[in-house]
Amino acid sequence: MANPKSDKNFVYQEFGNGSSPPLEGALERGIQDLPPNQQNVRIQATRAGRKGKTVTVITGFQTKPETLATLLKQLKAQCGTGGTVKDHEIEVQGDHKQKILEILVRLGYKAKISGG
Repeated sequence: MANPKSDKNFVYQEFGNGSSPPLEGALERGIQDLPPNQQNVRIQATRAGRKGKTVTVITGFQTKPETLATLLKQLKAQCGTGGTVKDHEIEVQGDHKQKILEILVRLGYKAKISGG
């Protein structure tokens, strides 16, 4: 007797055969790619949860991750430090609030420094 799982004569299959890839972008968040002058960006220096190290966090971006990566590269070069993109936020090592504010305003973003 043949194994029913290996039989390819399906009468009904609800979710496809498993060989087709999932739809591109179906699981990603719907992020609208707004121009820089329509984005309200906040800059804040924080040490919370970073073992006493100061990090400048830039939040409020409404753009694609590729755009964030290129912006991060530019900010890291201008500040001379490291950084990363986490949860659609840019983190730059050190306290560079004023310098990052000047760079973002020059690029056309509506940026503000928040926090103390």
